[in-house]
Amino acid sequence: ELLALAGAPVPPTPPAEEVRRRRGPLHTLRRDKEAISHHYDVGNDFYALVLGPSMVYSCAYWESPAASLEDAQRDKLDLICRKLALKEGQRLLDVGCGWGSMVLHAAREYGVRAVGITLSEEQATFARKRIAEAGLADRIEIRVQDYREIKDEPFDAISSIGMAEHVGRARYAEYASALYALLRPGGRLLNHQIARRPVADEETYRVDDFIDRYVFPDGELAPVGRTVAQLEEAGFEVRDVEGIREHYALTLRQWVANLEKHWDEAARLTSPGRARVWRLYMAASALSFERNRIGVNQVLAVRTPDSGASGVGLRERSWG
Repeated sequence: ELLALAGAPVPPTPPAEEVRRRRGPLHTLRRDKEAISHHYDVGNDFYALVLGPSMVYSCAYWESPAASLEDAQRDKLDLICRKLALKEGQRLLDVGCGWGSMVLHAAREYGVRAVGITLSEEQATFARKRIAEAGLADRIEIRVQDYREIKDEPFDAISSIGMAEHVGRARYAEYASALYALLRPGGRLLNHQIARRPVADEETYRVDDFIDRYVFPDGELAPVGRTVAQLEEAGFEVRDVEGIREHYALTLRQWVANLEKHWDEAARLTSPGRARVWRLYMAASALSFERNRIGVNQVLAVRTPDSGASGVGLRERSWG
């Protein structure tokens, strides 16, 4: 009777770390920008504590577990440049450029002219500052722009590193077709993307509720076979697929160690709740990669011209 008099219980207020705004259909320009802001606009100083000086927020490439995180991230960026066969004077587009590490490495080490795009204002500000300090502002442009809005093609090469997970199943064919259209004939795409295991009924797949509410709003994973198929359907010739899931487990454990080492400062820069969310999702993700529940793959694809001349050498696969 007392409960009846009191009325229905009032649910607790959601924590501040939970994503709030979910306006409109999935993966519109506005909703994607809001989702990216939730995850990436939590403070460049916070991410610097977690990621270290490289400011690379994707799977590193480890020569051995004893290597440093900085060396492993540099080796990953260089591996991508070699797979793309970058040459001086070429034009590179980095989709989801983050804090600018890929475009900086490619311009500095390979002499390319680069455009990096991100939906995060904080990332763009940070990247532009790094580029200016490196004296490369004449060779690198950072834009706050969606890949669907680019109109100044063609590019000689495109890198997409840890961005396609945000695209979504409903938009992936559009994503693949857009990148194909942005490349010149003979141009190369390196698509670096987390993958999940296939399920018996793909229509039943749902994004993990914790990840969706607190970490990556509207993010979706796909099996690598589907990714390859959709790139091919867009017109690409897929030339190489490299699975590197063990490398991501090592990377995540380094990020967790960095976070715990700087715990008090990280909690101050964001919030104790946000720091706990990041620690939980990174530690759980490390276990998922180790146990083959999820993987990560680098897919090299070419916009092969009608002549069939892909530009890939007979024994070119020496980048590993």
